[in-house]
Amino acid sequence: MATTSPVSNTSSPVSTKATGYSALTSEDFTKIIISELSNQDPLSPSDTNALLQQLSTIRSIQSDIDLSDKLKNLVTENQLASASNMIGKVVGGLDEDNSRVVGVALSVSKSKDGVFLNLFNGARVNMKDVDGVIDPSQLTDEEKKLAGVKTTTTPAPETKP
Repeated sequence: MATTSPVSNTSSPVSTKATGYSALTSEDFTKIIISELSNQDPLSPSDTNALLQQLSTIRSIQSDIDLSDKLKNLVTENQLASASNMIGKVVGGLDEDNSRVVGVALSVSKSKDGVFLNLFNGARVNMKDVDGVIDPSQLTDEEKKLAGVKTTTTPAPETKP
């Protein structure tokens, strides 16, 4: 197969940068085929169908890889959104040492290991290890104390004589 110069992505902008064969546009693909056909030995022509099949297979594999990466990003974004809805709620699950923890979610963080809920008590729970969420307003004062929820007493409204 003849060597061709690198091609650039001339398609419209997308949210992620295409790489490898997935970056090929139809125009780039046509240029490769024409280059292959024009550089082949006329006495021993290449099997054009085999070439097209190979390029199509390579492009399909690259598309599958790109789709997998996009799905992973979508899952992470979904976990971040879900975790942010748990801030202020009592969360139960396993911490990084696989110990059972219960506490109030303070914040959310993302690392190479996933999306984590950071609890008031200092524990961190990976979203995949959360096994319970409770709205603190549904707890009794005793349950709030056990869960580490700070209770605030609201003063009774003043009555005027």
